[in-house]
Amino acid sequence: MSDTPPLETLTVDLFAPELRTALRSYERHIVCLEQVPEEAESALRSLVEKAIQAFQNRASGLKHGIALNRQVTVILSESSGAKPLCGIYFNLHSPYARKIAKTETPGG
Repeated sequence: MSDTPPLETLTVDLFAPELRTALRSYERHIVCLEQVPEEAESALRSLVEKAIQAFQNRASGLKHGIALNRQVTVILSESSGAKPLCGIYFNLHSPYARKIAKTETPGG
């Protein structure tokens, strides 16, 4: 039996350290034309809430709760620790990726 808290006690505040780390990374390294930094925290909190709901309502045998938007993916995973593991991933994209791919010729 794991030491995971009861599902009803999972809240966004339980993952505050992960949110702080993600926001620091966002402020230092991410340029997002669709979302200003002031909106990043509320968007992350909303995604963590959705991931908690997905985690709590997952089907038997599944180990993850996932929530995402175009910029961020949040994954909560079962763990043997005191709370689920929380991964926050920025979905990096370059608007130039398709243009480069189209200009390349097959075979070199």
